[in-house]
Amino acid sequence: MSSSTTETEEPHASQLTPLKLVGLVCVFLALCLDVGAVLSPAWVTADDQYNLSLWEACWKPAASERWECSSTLESDWQIATLALLLGGSLLVLLSFAVVLVSVCVGTRTKFHRPVAVMLFTAVVLQGCCLVLYPIKFIESISLRIYHEFNWGYGLAWGATIFSLGGGILYCLNPRNYDDYY
Repeated sequence: MSSSTTETEEPHASQLTPLKLVGLVCVFLALCLDVGAVLSPAWVTADDQYNLSLWEACWKPAASERWECSSTLESDWQIATLALLLGGSLLVLLSFAVVLVSVCVGTRTKFHRPVAVMLFTAVVLQGCCLVLYPIKFIESISLRIYHEFNWGYGLAWGATIFSLGGGILYCLNPRNYDDYY
């Protein structure tokens, strides 16, 4: 009689498995890196005389000590880059909220598939942003001095990689795996 009750009972629903925990950490790190990338003042720098972010381009004329800045939101490719990154960041934020609610409320695998889909969609959007940005930058802006893609661009790559990792982890978390815990 006791064996039949154990077979029909479900394990505790709020149990946090290792894949859920690591997936949550990946999504949180992706969100933090996305915020850093969006707010970064340095996506491209050139010899302490030029900084380009997603929002503005700043340069320091040789004869002056003051920086001059202008908006980058006048170019279609820069607006598209910003929209793709913000769209991906919004999906990562939404994924993080769903995962956090799922962990706090204790729903088991009900939200794993939608979270994985949102994270993979964010990866596609941000990947397009990260490929579009250097191609269009090199095509449209001709700097005659040495320039490099800086830490803001790197943060966006980090966010994309962590989003991909979180998406994979939430795909690898089937109901049968949770039953072992």
